[in-house]
Amino acid sequence: MRLNVALAMPAHTARAVFPPRSLDPLEPALRLLSREPIQDFHAPESRAILEQADVLLTGWGCPMIDDAVLDAAPRLRYVLHAAGSVKHHIGDACWERGIQVSSAADANAIPVAEYTVAMIVLANKRVLQIARALHTTRTDVLAEQLFPDMGNYRKRVGIIGASKIGRHVIRLLAPYDLDVVVSDPYLSPGEARALGVGLTSLDQLVASSHIVSLHAPSLPSTKNLIDAGLIERMQPGATFINTARGELVDQDALLARVEQGDLYAILDVTTPWVLPAESRFYTHPNVLLTPHVAGSLGNELERMAASAVEEARRLSRGEGLRFPVTVEDLAFTA
Repeated sequence: MRLNVALAMPAHTARAVFPPRSLDPLEPALRLLSREPIQDFHAPESRAILEQADVLLTGWGCPMIDDAVLDAAPRLRYVLHAAGSVKHHIGDACWERGIQVSSAADANAIPVAEYTVAMIVLANKRVLQIARALHTTRTDVLAEQLFPDMGNYRKRVGIIGASKIGRHVIRLLAPYDLDVVVSDPYLSPGEARALGVGLTSLDQLVASSHIVSLHAPSLPSTKNLIDAGLIERMQPGATFINTARGELVDQDALLARVEQGDLYAILDVTTPWVLPAESRFYTHPNVLLTPHVAGSLGNELERMAASAVEEARRLSRGEGLRFPVTVEDLAFTA
């Protein structure tokens, strides 16, 4: 039997993530009930679609899928999320009723990893500092005199968190002559060897790495994971990169260390998302701030659509989900 597919998300999300061509591969193996997304599960026009839907393709801003929604969708068996975390729209009822869930978190991890690797290479090469010196002096800059340690050869890169993003970073760094180490309480020595990285404690990682890159999930247990003590133990001249979440870092302690002049910070995320205008992170020459651009933006959004559509196509072929999410996953993922 051909599965019926419906979209559920705000219209602006659907326009950004699911351009018309991205939905074409669904047919004829599956039946797309409407190219317009369900925005309110309780609207009369939505109920007619829900009644027929076997599969929901969801995106950022999808309303909560609770008992009432599932009662109105008796055929629903799958929710395929074209974004990362499912915590904001998958209610307890979904798990209790055995709805199968998948996420495009792996697809969303790719641009974050690409951004991270670019910043690692630039940071070790001291490109940002040298460029700033050139813009400031507007004369010949003797880069090696300023930074005799510049370069990527055999530098140590510390990855905090063997998450989807962390693992993509490790994969992309493989061709470089770098020493990559990881700290993750859930990573076994055997898994670390399979990834081609060293496994170390968080204390040892921050103390020994030239680059410290944060890829842990935002959970109650990880708030201020990078505390004042860890920040103080980072070696002089190191660069700290955060593409995870601002709340994982003691930002006051980070700013204090940066203002000592011997630590660099590349921050794509902060708490709050937009720092107050008077924040000294904006003006310090050792800090590069970007406005949460590492994740999927622009044409990268379509990669997440392709991931969710391919999950639906797998179902049409009688195959299992490639990127399933279980209720147990929620305890240690974002």
